[in-house]
Amino acid sequence: MTATAEAPTAPRDVSAVVAALRVTYESGRTRPLEWRREQLQGLRRMLVERESELLAALATDLGKPRAEAWATDVGFVISEIDHVLRHLRSWARPERVWAPLVTRPAKARIVREPFGVALVIAPWNYPIQLLVSPMVGALAAGNCVVAKPSEVAASTSAALARLVPKYVDTDAVAVVEGGVAETQALLAERFDYVFYTGNGRVGRIVMEAAAQHLTPVTLELGGKSPVIVEESADLHVAARRIAWGKYLNAGQTCIAPDYVLVSAGLEDRFVEEIRRAVFDFYGSDPKASSDYGRIVNQAHVQRLAGLLGDGHATIGGAVDEAERYVAPTVLQAVPADAAVMRDEIFGPILPVVPVDGIDAAVEFVNGCERPLALYLFTASRSVRDRVLSGTTSGGVAVNATMFQVAVPALPFGGVGPSGMGAYHGKASFLTFSHAKAVLRKGPKPDPDLAYPPYTARKERLLRRFL
Repeated sequence: MTATAEAPTAPRDVSAVVAALRVTYESGRTRPLEWRREQLQGLRRMLVERESELLAALATDLGKPRAEAWATDVGFVISEIDHVLRHLRSWARPERVWAPLVTRPAKARIVREPFGVALVIAPWNYPIQLLVSPMVGALAAGNCVVAKPSEVAASTSAALARLVPKYVDTDAVAVVEGGVAETQALLAERFDYVFYTGNGRVGRIVMEAAAQHLTPVTLELGGKSPVIVEESADLHVAARRIAWGKYLNAGQTCIAPDYVLVSAGLEDRFVEEIRRAVFDFYGSDPKASSDYGRIVNQAHVQRLAGLLGDGHATIGGAVDEAERYVAPTVLQAVPADAAVMRDEIFGPILPVVPVDGIDAAVEFVNGCERPLALYLFTASRSVRDRVLSGTTSGGVAVNATMFQVAVPALPFGGVGPSGMGAYHGKASFLTFSHAKAVLRKGPKPDPDLAYPPYTARKERLLRRFL
């Protein structure tokens, strides 16, 4: 089927879908770089030509403001595609490596080849970015792809299922909609690579299913991404950047600041700066602001409402379940064992915890699971070096939040419970590529050095040149 032909949503007979894609892959159709480029260019055209439809779907699902939706879902992926298109030829070129003397005359190289048929499972919070961006990596590497959008963002899922087949090779790319049953059916199939973005509980299920076929996986999970605000920080700038990162998409971001560790003497001043930033961003009534999003569904509103009792809401705290609204909120006097400090919040609630200096902050972070992101606000080089060397996280931003993912040359991924593997830019291409080792030798010369019988002379030579 041509890339411009009309195509229905992929059927739910996932075995047939996967089998058809495998036939395409084994035909060699996806190997040429030109085919790969055509798929990426098709996805780019979709994002540009169908922007209004996609932004409308995001507004329906998450109440995303138009500018925010474009920047974080549509424009983000366009930039990713452009970066990959600029570099794909050089990334795909075989890489020559040194061949030791004992192997010569010989040539050694690394050949990047696709795995085969890849499964990409996306979440609902950035339903375009987190489905299409991994697809970009998979297609750039020459794989066929089954794309599974989240049923929770139902409008965006339907839009993607309708639009993607109009812009790509439908013999090589299939979008499978559905819920738990369809996901379970997909996971029962044998794939050559599985890429999952979501929470750790489902991540374990995905990994267990992949293990049945020894299928490699990338897991992009989440967790509690801490912010450290140290005494030398510019509190006004820090508060604005933290508030922006926290309340973007109503806090439903895997790398959103989850809690703030602030030097004890700065806590009240910092909270007042957050209050000022919230007013500057959303006015006196964020609920009436066209720039503030909504929680994805009422179940998540109820979950977040249950966390508000874990401390004192000195900013916000309002909830309107019918409107799927949770106000930009700051919690203080939060008990260390509270659920809001134990579980990923994934909403617009920001606990602020006072600590006695940078060593206490580092100790606090290291006492928790390794985060997907860590944020530090400081003007001190020694403090920066202390935190960078003394903590482990998927990524770090100093005097910023969120922007580390906007650099396509930086790999994005977690460590331990926050994930395994990485993508974006070249990391995406490498993730979805098998590095095949290739050694080439001619038939002559053929010295008997490596062949039995092993004489004392041969052993001396082997020890010298191996």
